[in-house]
Amino acid sequence: VQLQASGGGLVQAGGSLRLSCAASGRTRSTYCMGWFRQAPGKERESVASISGGGGVTWYADSVKGRFTISRVNAKDTVDLQMNNLKPEDTAVYYCAARPTYNCGTNGEGEYDYWGQGTLVTVSS
Repeated sequence: VQLQASGGGLVQAGGSLRLSCAASGRTRSTYCMGWFRQAPGKERESVASISGGGGVTWYADSVKGRFTISRVNAKDTVDLQMNNLKPEDTAVYYCAARPTYNCGTNGEGEYDYWGQGTLVTVSS
C-alpha cells in the first residue's frame, strides 16, 4: 500500500484546511486509516482514525469538534477537514494505514503503511 498526503499549507488561526490521503495498492479500501502529526520537538501523536467501512471514527481530545475524518472508498481517499485551526495545530501531518478493518487503540506502532507527510502551519 502506498499513501500520498497532500493539502498542507499556511493558514491563519481560525482558518480551515483540508488534507487528503490517496491510497494505492491492494485491499486498501478495507484498511483502517489514520492521521498523525508531529510538531517540532515533539513526538508523533495520533489525531484521528476511521475504520475500514467508515462507520467508526476516533479523534484526539485536542481536535475533537474541530477536525473531521472521512473516506471515500470508491476513490481510495481519506480526508481530514480541519476547522478553527490553532497555532498549536502546527505540525507535519501523516496519513497511515493498518491492514485491519477496525482501528484498535490507534497507537503509532499499529500502523504498517505511512505517507510522506504534509506540513500545516497555523499563524497567530
